[in-house]
Amino acid sequence: MRALILDSIGGPLVLRDAPVPVPGQCQVRLRVEACGVCRTDLHILDGDLSGAKLPLIPGHEVVGRIDAIGTGVSKPVLGQRVGVPWLGATCGHCPYCLRAAENLCDAPQFTGFSRDGGFAEYCVADADYVFALSETADPVALAPLLCAGLIGYRALRMAGPAQKLGIWGFGAAAHILCQIADWQGREVFAFTRDGDDTAQAFARGLGACWAGPSGMMPPAQLDASLIFAPVGTLVPQALKSLRKGGTVVTGGIHMWDIPAFPYADLWQERSIRSVANLTRADGEEFFPLAAAAKVKTSTTA
Repeated sequence: MRALILDSIGGPLVLRDAPVPVPGQCQVRLRVEACGVCRTDLHILDGDLSGAKLPLIPGHEVVGRIDAIGTGVSKPVLGQRVGVPWLGATCGHCPYCLRAAENLCDAPQFTGFSRDGGFAEYCVADADYVFALSETADPVALAPLLCAGLIGYRALRMAGPAQKLGIWGFGAAAHILCQIADWQGREVFAFTRDGDDTAQAFARGLGACWAGPSGMMPPAQLDASLIFAPVGTLVPQALKSLRKGGTVVTGGIHMWDIPAFPYADLWQERSIRSVANLTRADGEEFFPLAAAAKVKTSTTA
């Protein structure tokens, strides 16, 4: 099969032939239809995240149809379209797995990081960790939902019942999340790079009630601020935008250092939380919600 392979951190992805993988026990193999490029893929290539297996086939926003099944698999079935997310497997017996926090598993496997991902014609995945997807939708449109959508949704859950919601860094996760939040009746305040009028117009077109540069204070105090840009300086800025008791949620797997800020900005029960990975329960909740909200992804193939 053809595959894009990373041989060394900081090196290029090289297109070359690789053996077609064979599904093992409780695994399925997909013939890949589409795979999104996530910011995390770039963090891996740039060395921001350590520990990736090498050589590596990256990619964890994988959409494909099952063309082979290993032993012990009863579902999904041959020919079914499924998606493969970042979380590829968990141990099932560590304290985190036992308390339904498998996203914090002590011995996880991550797609396109500790195991090969979807930048190839075929991809193997654990059958219990794939998600059933629409049989008729455009696979390219579905791909961003597998990480940008899932991580955005987990960040939204951590924000709680926030009515006035700030979103910092209007990229893949934000453009999906904005549509869901608008459909839920929340007010979305979008923050973009200074001078990025195109991104601000894009945000307003997806339902944001306000859009402006990241250095500007919003016209109202926010109940929660979600940060998807890997820019540590945004954390103190987002804190300043919160009402008492509000929450800042950082959605990235990597972020530049957060500078010091006055305790007064955190006081009055404001909080900072981070998102780590996802759970299968997140996907079971998210995909029906995205369908109900009629989420449309903006993609370039």
